[in-house]
Amino acid sequence: MALAVCLLFDRRSERAVRGLWDRLEDVGVPSLRSHTHGRHLPHLSYAVLRQWDDKAVADALAGLDDGGPVELTFDGIGLFRRGRVWLVAGVSTDLVARQQRVAEAVAATGADLHKHYRPGVWVPHCSLAPRATLDQLPTVAGTVMDVLPLRARFDHAALIDSGTGEVAALAALP
Repeated sequence: MALAVCLLFDRRSERAVRGLWDRLEDVGVPSLRSHTHGRHLPHLSYAVLRQWDDKAVADALAGLDDGGPVELTFDGIGLFRRGRVWLVAGVSTDLVARQQRVAEAVAATGADLHKHYRPGVWVPHCSLAPRATLDQLPTVAGTVMDVLPLRARFDHAALIDSGTGEVAALAALP
């Protein structure tokens, strides 16, 4: 179980990502739509915590300025170990700075920040298929490339418990 500080897509962009999840499911590749509890939202995680204090994390995030909406263009796919396929976006220095502020704020509470979300190591991404097999990769690539580029807007943020899918909206967009 983990807690993620996530940017969430606007309605149009969320529909586009969910459409990709549906297309992958239609060709036999399990997507984030059907993974674990089935309550996943399209998102981009600033930070993932393995241990945390709910109130301390919420208070730390409430102390950050609202940075306003984020716009990204996803124009490729990436692959992490164990078959996790994700959308690749070009990022601005502003987005990297925002992620660093979030990671530092939550780490300052004593939370255990996952090593892949430390500033300077973080790779911004939007997960598509969490466990694609080697044989499925050409299908995934063809399915995703048919709809790229994907221009997306993030207009709200939340804390998301990956174990349950529970979402707690944040008042501001860090």
